Amino acid sequence: MKHLEGYFQNIKDQSIYYQAWLPEGKVKASLFIVHGLHEHSGRYTHLADYMTDVDYAVYSLDFPGHGRSDGLRSYVDSYDDFIDPMETYLKMIQSWQPEKPIFLLGHSLGGLLSAVYLIDHPEQVSGAVLSGSLVKVPDYVSDITLQVGKILSASLPKIRIIGIDKEGLSRDPAVVQAYLDDPLVFNGKTTARISNEINNAIDLLETRGAVIKQPLLILHGGDDRVCDPSWSQYIHDLVSSPDKQLTIYDGLFHEIYNEPEAEMVFADVLKWLDNHTV
Repeated sequence: MKHLEGYFQNIKDQSIYYQAWLPEGKVKASLFIVHGLHEHSGRYTHLADYMTDVDYAVYSLDFPGHGRSDGLRSYVDSYDDFIDPMETYLKMIQSWQPEKPIFLLGHSLGGLLSAVYLIDHPEQVSGAVLSGSLVKVPDYVSDITLQVGKILSASLPKIRIIGIDKEGLSRDPAVVQAYLDDPLVFNGKTTARISNEINNAIDLLETRGAVIKQPLLILHGGDDRVCDPSWSQYIHDLVSSPDKQLTIYDGLFHEIYNEPEAEMVFADVLKWLDNHTV
């Protein structure tokens, strides 16, 4: 495997970190991993290793305010600040791997962003794997809380308001501890602005998600406490994709790629990718 890394500038002149894992032999297809909130691309190295061993080129980046990229932690002005670097990097991948299929693999917030990306950029990818996707506002967030969040987003956009259930990430205590110890993971609360922009992306998916027609593999841990498993059923029912598959893994927590059964999940992803690679 060959590992490459670098930076490019986004439309706000921020440095966006990217990396790539390339197989030694001929590339079968490309996989663009879209990471979740507060984490970074480096947390998917084990998945990249697995995929490069079977001739997939794997690419990922750190979003603004995440990992090695510029920006205030857990802050963006708009959800377009996520979409813009995705589009830039996809064009780079296309130039490096011309004529090769490209698939998105989005986890958690990355699942939402991947789905939103498919709405306006259907021609750029051949399909997507969406796992543990953050596509609904949790039931415990009331309408009043949402309204207050909108006000704070406009008046105090950088105030921090919501935390993440770290214990709900994985059943493996070592994974949770590694997350807590990782200097590139942000362990504080989300800002009011990023929370509001996530809600705006959720609203966009609800109103326009039916236009999505690309092949989809939708995955979720059955005991996910961070993003409810019913949300993946929601995606499955919302999109118009004639080729869509939903798998709920009984007992698994939020980070299905970091659970004790990760190899089983990897194999399921690989089987689907192979079936959709010409």
